[in-house]
Amino acid sequence: MDVIVLQRDLRLLDNPALFYGSKKGNYCVIYVYDKNYWQSYGRSPRQLKFAVDCLKELEQNLKKLNSKILIFEGSFEELSLFLNKELPCSKIHLNHCTDNLYHRRDLKKFLSNFKGDEVDIYDNFGLQLHKFNRDNWSRDWNLIMSRPLLSSPCNSTFDKKLPLLNFEDFEQSLNINALNLSRIQKGGEKLASELLGSFFEYRVDGYSKKMSCPREAEIACSRLSPHIAFGSISIRKIYQELNNILSFSPFKKDLYSFKKRLHWHCHFVQKLETEPELEFRSMHPFCDELRTEENSELIEKWIKGQTGFPFLDACISYLNSNGWINFRMRAMIMSFASYNLWQPWQKTSPLLAELFTDFEPGIHISQVQMQSGVTGINLPRIYSVFKQSLDQDPTAEWTKKIIPELKNVGTDLIHNAELKDLYFDQIIDPKLSAKKARDTIWAMRKNNDFKKVAREVYLKHGSRKKQQFNRTSS
Repeated sequence: MDVIVLQRDLRLLDNPALFYGSKKGNYCVIYVYDKNYWQSYGRSPRQLKFAVDCLKELEQNLKKLNSKILIFEGSFEELSLFLNKELPCSKIHLNHCTDNLYHRRDLKKFLSNFKGDEVDIYDNFGLQLHKFNRDNWSRDWNLIMSRPLLSSPCNSTFDKKLPLLNFEDFEQSLNINALNLSRIQKGGEKLASELLGSFFEYRVDGYSKKMSCPREAEIACSRLSPHIAFGSISIRKIYQELNNILSFSPFKKDLYSFKKRLHWHCHFVQKLETEPELEFRSMHPFCDELRTEENSELIEKWIKGQTGFPFLDACISYLNSNGWINFRMRAMIMSFASYNLWQPWQKTSPLLAELFTDFEPGIHISQVQMQSGVTGINLPRIYSVFKQSLDQDPTAEWTKKIIPELKNVGTDLIHNAELKDLYFDQIIDPKLSAKKARDTIWAMRKNNDFKKVAREVYLKHGSRKKQQFNRTSS
């Protein structure tokens, strides 16, 4: 008897747990719905809605194989007790998942209730799970990405009745469609495949430049990030299809740019996998002394898009409505919170994560720390909200679209945030706050002890693509 436990790989094809767990035929598929998990670090209803979309399509596909998704309501630890009672001596199959502290602790308790040979955990993404070695990481990643794709699972002969919810009743009980999430991307393997096809066929044209502008990025970016996060498509499938078209595509430069980002995706997830404490501690430990006090009023105005800087507020409002925004704008939003507002990233990070449908803890936490200047191995970059407004939305038409009350305001006034009674007051002086942040960060980085620890951080987490540690840590 085999039990396949679903976490975030919610697809039929190239799914190791489903493929290997179904080989003997007598298998069941269980999805763990834990209310406490969905209220933990960074999790939110928009992500749950996307996951349910994926589950719905997977349920339809499994029915063709005489199988279905059973819903266990509770924690992983509680699931282990249930399985040992209802399906003793079963073989458990699940894909590895790099997630937040709540999930890590719960999964550890789950595994402690089984013997080692009773559970098979399959590699996910392109991570080093057992023999971590940054010097070999890129080589290993390419080997993992080049493995043959796994086909559809086998038909099921499982016929035991279990006291678990079926998917239809589970979906109805959530009543998730009652939430105002109509603009959030929809999940599912079919939509992921369609996005991949349209991206490679024509949307990728100009990707390397258009991805910086929030208006153009909405179309020019792949928009596959939530599908990757919840596993409705595998990175290996994306990587191999990309390689198949590279030689004859007219968009080689843009495709190579996208290919690098597949590599970086797993590079950042690996950091949290290697050092789970990064969820709460700065990569460079000295940096936890930088921001020791929080201002809840400033944080609330920031996350609500009421900072008094129209372009920044428009980006936050767009993100709140759509569950997605391009990378550069994500970096600007976080940079403003950490440098200009000088708020602890540990307080702002989970609030921002909740807005992302594509929240991937390893990527989000790594990027938050980079944009807060606390890694010790990346040059601090303080984004100017004025410059980004002018560069990315020169006519201010996009900003006016997101914030209609500014539709009759002059372009220069919007770029310079000189709006007086027409808009929110500026919550901070952007130039003075940026200077203070820059001086504080660099004063710490010049310390010899700081540089010594930064070297150790690089050896653990730094990319070996470019051996330029001395330049990036000086």
